[in-house]
Amino acid sequence: MSAPTRILLADDHALVRSGLRMILDNEPDLLVVAEAANGFDAVTALAEENTIDLVILDIAMPRMTGIQAAREITRGNYPVRILMLSMYDNEQYFFESLKAGASGYVLKSVADRDLIEACRATMRGESFLYPGAVTALVRDYLQLARQGSNLPETILTPREEEVLKLIAEGYSAREIAAELVISAKTVDRHRANILQKLGLRDRLDLTRYAIRAGLIEP
Repeated sequence: MSAPTRILLADDHALVRSGLRMILDNEPDLLVVAEAANGFDAVTALAEENTIDLVILDIAMPRMTGIQAAREITRGNYPVRILMLSMYDNEQYFFESLKAGASGYVLKSVADRDLIEACRATMRGESFLYPGAVTALVRDYLQLARQGSNLPETILTPREEEVLKLIAEGYSAREIAAELVISAKTVDRHRANILQKLGLRDRLDLTRYAIRAGLIEP
């Protein structure tokens, strides 16, 4: 059995943190190892503890908000995933969270239902968005298309685009190799080249790019 995902939980309400911790620690694959009452303390704790895998940030916190903390964590290139937690079903917060580097957005009102799956999806390199957020994301994409915004020009080869599309659709390296009749090592080499060319970090970034480039549907 693999080691549990080690979590840093940041929320300015101790009672909320206690409830969330109870939900998370009740799962064998999740473990809260650190807590913070604001974004600044979360970033500081992350700098001091190098075994954290996932940071869960409340959006509205004193001193430094969750979004500000997410930006700091992203700029610091910490090897962690970020999940935002909010009581607000707010499109601006949602989009700012994604831009700050978060992999998902969970509403506190349904945290008891969604938080566990959000953590697991995030650690798989997938995004987790509540239904209203998905609607907002699609609407924003369509609005850009109606305004005549050009899709980004690609610097990828046709083969790299094929590999990127399959990665974004969730295929494993072995499955991509079988689909394209190439070796798994060649798939890995293509993936590394794609990440380097586009200046991206992981599967989630590649999926976002594939959506913007029109390779897969949002």
